[in-house]
Amino acid sequence: MKTGLDTSVILRLLTGEPDPQARCALAEVKALLGQGALLLVSDLVVAEVYFALQHHYAVPKAEALMLITNFLNEKGIQSVGAATSVLAVPNLAKAKPGFVDRLILAEYTQQSANEMLSFEIPAKRLPGVRVLTVKG
Repeated sequence: MKTGLDTSVILRLLTGEPDPQARCALAEVKALLGQGALLLVSDLVVAEVYFALQHHYAVPKAEALMLITNFLNEKGIQSVGAATSVLAVPNLAKAKPGFVDRLILAEYTQQSANEMLSFEIPAKRLPGVRVLTVKG
């Protein structure tokens, strides 16, 4: 059996807040894993968790990335996109472009896109990115 996890469930598991929902999420996940279920996490959920940890829970970037990486490496948890490979980039918390931009590019690359267009200058450091400039 495969079950997808929503951002709200993962946030409860990672933060323990609010406590009643965190306990409920943990009990359900343990039960599913005990039944041999595979718990799926989409890249969109990973990106939402990343931003929510920083902006709603005041978790620093590096710690948010570590929490997400550790979660995705748990037995029975599977990233269904490129998050795991992007999270392996060294010094990702300080990288320019950052985690979510790299995640977006990885998804386009998986879909065989020839290039990604951006206005963000640091994005030109990534292969397959063309940075647009306004002329005139």
